[in-house]
Amino acid sequence: MDQFQGKTAFITGGASGIGFAMAKAFGAVGMNIMLADIEREPLEKAVEDLRQRQVKVEGVHCDVADRKSVEEAAAACVEAFGKVHVVCNNAGVGGGGVLGAMKPGDWDWTIGVNLMGVVYGMEAFLPHILAHGEGGHFVNTASMAGMISPPGMEPYCATKFAVVAMSEGWAGQLAPQNIGVSVLCPGFVSTRIHESARTRQERFGERTPDADSELLSISAQLVQAGIPADVVGACVLEAVRDNDFYIFTHPDMRPAVEQRFGRIMEGFDKAANRAALKGVEVKSPQVIQMLKI
Repeated sequence: MDQFQGKTAFITGGASGIGFAMAKAFGAVGMNIMLADIEREPLEKAVEDLRQRQVKVEGVHCDVADRKSVEEAAAACVEAFGKVHVVCNNAGVGGGGVLGAMKPGDWDWTIGVNLMGVVYGMEAFLPHILAHGEGGHFVNTASMAGMISPPGMEPYCATKFAVVAMSEGWAGQLAPQNIGVSVLCPGFVSTRIHESARTRQERFGERTPDADSELLSISAQLVQAGIPADVVGACVLEAVRDNDFYIFTHPDMRPAVEQRFGRIMEGFDKAANRAALKGVEVKSPQVIQMLKI
């Protein structure tokens, strides 16, 4: 997408952090902005902030873990601006802890927001983008935790790996329809994700108390020392303009990803020499393509 003026961007988790940074970046190039967030007061403040910047913006309360809420937010966006072109499925929460100590609600909350929130956003907005036929772009926020999996962060990593995988498939599906897909995999960014329990919906129950207090403390320190969110917003704008699929913000984390991929390749090397596979003729379909964009 190389024309932004007058087009519309919808952003979940838009009242703060990376979501608000995206809103400022898109607003600065003339886009209309619909901010969606579960926190009402910060949402109102964010909308007012953007209006002070001369951005055409509206806000809508949205619980991304609720399909109906996302569908209603999509309808509100179209009602306000007529069309939507860029959808940033960005809202997310942190989740981790000791194996066996986490409550079912901890898993349900993390999956509901981080994974299903992206699914609901894709499904709710795709018909609206297809309807106007002008093309568009989805930005799905994953994480470097969608590339590597540190111990103790399994619920969070599971959802972020899923967002990467789903986005890879959707990119192939939607490219022929002039709809781009990007997956944002930031490293440590100065946001409030380590305080995400503040937005936990009542239906998921109380968070497991102190099950991961040490992990939370370490995570908070790393997040607070992270790069500014505005830098990430600028990266996203560039990536949408260039139709980039992967959006990374921390080039210095490449060795960690290469180490993981190295272990995967070692597994294939072992498979090629396994006694159990000796003499077995393996013919996997060569038509499988990871990305066709």
